[in-house]
Amino acid sequence: MENSVTEDELISLCGKVGKILLTSGAETSRVESTVEYIGQAAHYDIACHATITALFVGTNNQSRTHLVKVRLGDWNLQKVDEINTVSRKFVRGQISFNELKKAVDKINRKVIDFNWPLKIIGAGFVSVAPMLLFKATWLDLGYAFFIGIFGYLASVLASQHIKTPYVAAGCGGFVVGFLAAFLQLSGLGSSAGNMIVSALMPLVPGVAITNSFREIIDRNTISGVVRAVDAVIIAGSIGAGVVIGTSLSQLLFGWLGGGPI
Repeated sequence: MENSVTEDELISLCGKVGKILLTSGAETSRVESTVEYIGQAAHYDIACHATITALFVGTNNQSRTHLVKVRLGDWNLQKVDEINTVSRKFVRGQISFNELKKAVDKINRKVIDFNWPLKIIGAGFVSVAPMLLFKATWLDLGYAFFIGIFGYLASVLASQHIKTPYVAAGCGGFVVGFLAAFLQLSGLGSSAGNMIVSALMPLVPGVAITNSFREIIDRNTISGVVRAVDAVIIAGSIGAGVVIGTSLSQLLFGWLGGGPI
């Protein structure tokens, strides 16, 4: 293990590590422990305090404190896993500080994403799974597959063109509600409700909800409540989109002489 690491270099790197973890969806307790373990491995008494919007890194003798401003980002658990992997290697002495620094910079620059065909197929299969609990017809199950895909695509495309938070989730919910109601009103589908509940699964903020409970259980109340509120607003946006989409579909069929759901 290198002893030539300066305090400024270490604090700067720890700040970058913490920011990557927070913006990628790691809970605050993981961020704090990872940063402090890196500091101990470099023979410095590092203290870290993480919140959902800011990260404070410094030494316990308070000679220097580094503030990093953080904004909630997209969930990227692969980056969390990669940061955990390289930090553990550094703690065990398997890599040097310079190697850790290069690895962190590489992870920070990396754009980790799946190709479009894989994401589309994944959204379809996620949308199908809940239908098995409803004892749905094979036809409704197939419809849920495609409705989930269209809802997911609507959410992604909306997020690329609309910068207002939470609107993209509402657009996805709107498409799901409209298509499911349309299929039932036209007589092609059996249960719009089952199709909606199932096809919404790719849009549901499951990781955010899980992490909010983990934060609260760890007594990181502020971060937990903020994550929970964010998840509730996303869920509310999805629900509002579904209501608007279903109502619009009913209105269109009413004008065309169709019956209500």
